[in-house]
Amino acid sequence: MIRREDDTQCCIEYTKGGNNMKNLIGYEWLEASNGATIEVVNPATQELIDTVPNVTLEDVDKAVKVAEIEQKKWAERPIHERADILYKFVDLVERDKERLAKLLSEETGKPIKEARAEIANVRIGVRGFVERAKHLYGESIPAGTEAGQEKTMQIIQREPLGVVAAIIPFNFPSDLFCQKVPPALMMGNSIIVKPSNYNPLTLIEYVKLMLEAGVPAGCIQVLTGDGPVAGQALAAHPGVHLVSLTGSTAAGIQTMGTASKNLTHVMLELGGNDAFIFLEDGDMDLAIQEAKWGRLYNGGQVCCASKRFLIHNSRKAEFIERMKELINSIKVGNPALEDTDMGPMININAAKRIEEQVNKTIEQGATLVCGGKREDAYYYPTILANVTKDMDIAKDMEVFGPVVPVIGFDTVEEAIEIANQSSYGLCGCVITKDYSLGVKIANKLECGGAIVNGASFYRSFEMPFGGWKHSGIGNEGVLTTLQEMSRMKTVILKNIL
Repeated sequence: MIRREDDTQCCIEYTKGGNNMKNLIGYEWLEASNGATIEVVNPATQELIDTVPNVTLEDVDKAVKVAEIEQKKWAERPIHERADILYKFVDLVERDKERLAKLLSEETGKPIKEARAEIANVRIGVRGFVERAKHLYGESIPAGTEAGQEKTMQIIQREPLGVVAAIIPFNFPSDLFCQKVPPALMMGNSIIVKPSNYNPLTLIEYVKLMLEAGVPAGCIQVLTGDGPVAGQALAAHPGVHLVSLTGSTAAGIQTMGTASKNLTHVMLELGGNDAFIFLEDGDMDLAIQEAKWGRLYNGGQVCCASKRFLIHNSRKAEFIERMKELINSIKVGNPALEDTDMGPMININAAKRIEEQVNKTIEQGATLVCGGKREDAYYYPTILANVTKDMDIAKDMEVFGPVVPVIGFDTVEEAIEIANQSSYGLCGCVITKDYSLGVKIANKLECGGAIVNGASFYRSFEMPFGGWKHSGIGNEGVLTTLQEMSRMKTVILKNIL
């Protein structure tokens, strides 16, 4: 059976900013201008951890106006100075890594071993962006390349966009802070961090460490508040020049519409319903190993998790039985314990949403193999068999939790058709011993990332990560983000020769 062991209480200690943790708004750590707060609750115990401000439109306006002033000063700092400051931030995170991991685990419900791994990624991500920025050289168009331009040189350089708003979701706050904040700062922008209301505390601590490293107050700020108010206020503000949002497709569509009124640039990494295709010749051991990583990590709360399991009909029963064995070995329980494999969902409402989606799929004709159980914010790993391609879960119902819906197919063409029928197009994958066929299938998947012999949950810091269709606009990663967070200027030296 799945084991949930949460009767052993483990006290997590960290240095709080005191009750009612404040936001860095402008140059000061402040409460919301109207005193409103948001409770941050431990999803494993339902205990109050702290409160944070629920900022107002006035607070957002103040933050943006200060960010505009400080950005111009920051842009004058040479790149090597910005780099040294971010390197120091990495060292400070390393110094505080255990404290930060415990805080991340407590406010997110993420198993402590997963929280430690996410904190450890800071060194990889930040250093990658810093090194790339230091070697992002300009270009030039030589004289005489074009008729009539024999005496003129054209020099292309990159300039900051201005103020960047980083809207960060709950599932991987540390990783996504590293995907947004360091490249923004390295390109000479100022940045306003908008964490999720559910688990903002770790990112507030990161902003404190940024200040300690040498980023000026005002050049980096942090605002907590309801997305429809704070997030949309940032998107609507004429002083914001880029909104980098990772979140739901609905939030992305709303943000894009808001930002469009000022022609504000957007980077949107949105939802997904990734297909996991297992061909008749596939390695079952590999498939189970990758399904564990690709579906159950972080409780399945992953945008690019494999969410639709397309299994060849000749191997479907075997896959279900093996996945059932795996799930029965998973320890669900207190995320603070070292041997816990899976903690709760981010909150009770998220677990209820998964429960509703599973029940709806069963009503549509699917069969519950195992799981299908919720206790408070915990939702247990679940397998659904007899899922057909016409069910909602096989198309556009994104289940943000540990649910494995199994859909059978007979031909490669049928698998590709089912995979591509979704309005989402974030990632996809195929398991096969025939690498040539695997690459052909990967090339036919309508998504931004296609993995051969691995789960769709694959994201290196270096790669350009982004979705097709309703899964987003723009690409995030060391290869592309620096360009997305800057703009081009051509300086023409007319008749210089």
